[in-house]
Amino acid sequence: MANLLDTVQDRTYDAIVIGSGATGGWAAKELCDNGLKTLCLERGRNVEHIKDYPTASKAPWQFEFRGTVPLDKRLDHKSARRLDEATLHWALKDDEQPFIQEKPFRWFRGYHVGGKSLLWARQTQRWSDFDYEGPARDGFAVDWPIRYKDVEQWYTHVEKFAGVSGGKDGIAVLPDSETQPGFDLSCIEKHFKESIRKNYGDTRHLVQARCAHLTDPQDIHKQQGRSRCVSQRQCNRGCIFGAYFSSNSSTIPWALKTANLTMRPDSVVHSIIYNDKKGKKGKATGVRVIDAKSKDVIAYYAKIIFVNASTLNTNAILMNSKSSRFPNGLGNDSGVLGKYIAWHNYRGKANAQSDGFKDKKTAGGSPTHAYIPRFRNVRERDTDFLRGYAIGIGGGRGSRSDTDPIGDQLRENLLYRNLGNWNISSWMMGEVVPIEENHIRLHNELTDKYGIPQLIVSCDWTENDDKMVKDYMEQSEEMFEKAGFINITSVDTHSPPGSDIHEVGGVRMGNDPKTSMLNKWNQLHHCKNVFVSDGACMTSTGTQNPTLTFMTLTARAANHAVEELNKRNI
Repeated sequence: MANLLDTVQDRTYDAIVIGSGATGGWAAKELCDNGLKTLCLERGRNVEHIKDYPTASKAPWQFEFRGTVPLDKRLDHKSARRLDEATLHWALKDDEQPFIQEKPFRWFRGYHVGGKSLLWARQTQRWSDFDYEGPARDGFAVDWPIRYKDVEQWYTHVEKFAGVSGGKDGIAVLPDSETQPGFDLSCIEKHFKESIRKNYGDTRHLVQARCAHLTDPQDIHKQQGRSRCVSQRQCNRGCIFGAYFSSNSSTIPWALKTANLTMRPDSVVHSIIYNDKKGKKGKATGVRVIDAKSKDVIAYYAKIIFVNASTLNTNAILMNSKSSRFPNGLGNDSGVLGKYIAWHNYRGKANAQSDGFKDKKTAGGSPTHAYIPRFRNVRERDTDFLRGYAIGIGGGRGSRSDTDPIGDQLRENLLYRNLGNWNISSWMMGEVVPIEENHIRLHNELTDKYGIPQLIVSCDWTENDDKMVKDYMEQSEEMFEKAGFINITSVDTHSPPGSDIHEVGGVRMGNDPKTSMLNKWNQLHHCKNVFVSDGACMTSTGTQNPTLTFMTLTARAANHAVEELNKRNI
């Protein structure tokens, strides 16, 4: 904790990074590797790799209530959708950051060092130009200022350091990654893959989903102290092997080893300081922080600032960063700050069974699944909706037993369980098209316990999303039928926006400062020493899990920031 009597010099760094999650960790690593003295601010508590994973590798019987959270521990988490004893240490208390749902919205947050990099699904599919060119093709959202060629080397840079497992698929809509050996598909997934190839040719594909798990650790991973994935599939508790990528196991320890990084947890960012004085205009000078424990207000200063607080909080920080030059939020001359918020559409689910493969059962486990890349509206529009969706696929064979008897029969039933049919399930990940009406803004009166204005979230589904869900359900049923599966079902869950974490937008990139906030290097058009490279920067959504692209844009932006700083352009 900073001493309030420290001088300005004591609180001055070359760079400040706001947030320590997937993108904040990458910003810190790249800046520190380039020799910049960097301060990383995290609003939540400190979490050290291994030391602070209290439930890692625990067996079910080692929990007092077998995973169920008792009522007295639920009192502070009344708004939580799901609580589990194994991950309760990551859960956000209700009073930490209340927000107003103008329309139903689920907002998942990770307020601790490492953020949601300890909680993510670890899926790492690259974007292609079919994604980057989407807005230009159909005219919805603004054109991306970059294309795949601009970021290809940075995808490779991130993948080599983080470690990604998967195959080389040679599919245009899903560029190949730098991968280690992937996790094998189950027999029912392999059958489905062959059926898709037979019935759809080159128009649809089923592949191993790429995931940020080490299967063949290289020297760079051993230097990080990480080892191979052993498929415990308890990833969200924290991985003591460092087998999956997180800020805690990878980028933050790496940056700390340079002796250039200072971590400051329990630091709630209030706003970015912009200097209106003559000779200083055009630059931010620092960050105003509220100490989460003492509630003291402290200012830190730097030449460059990276805002990586996660999409909605990054928007909120910029909106709360007001000055005479920027009365509507830092860099917000365009008026689009907080607008065109988007997310992924996971509403569609489908399920089926197979009465084959009775000589096989699931053995071991995989931390990932199979994946069908987008196949709708790829080269041209071929449906009554815009953009497309990817499909996750998971298959396995479970066992069951009759637990109604008592005594000897119950024991026998539990010891010798009956195997059921093979099951296969699918879920969609649809691209939500950004529209101006889907927005967030600050409340004029209500504040949280730190005195920061509460966020109003006003986001809803559109007819385009409804049509996409309908098509996914129809296509899933058709593909399952052609594969010979039985007991086929599909459903629209009608879950509210935000249910699956991937919020993007509000501080979007673009070529035109009149319709965007950031340039092609993730710099604010009107405040060049402030960079935004988390989900807030995204111009459109894509169908792939977005975190790999967030990290890629961050690594690229951080190295550009260093170059510009060395040239004295910022």
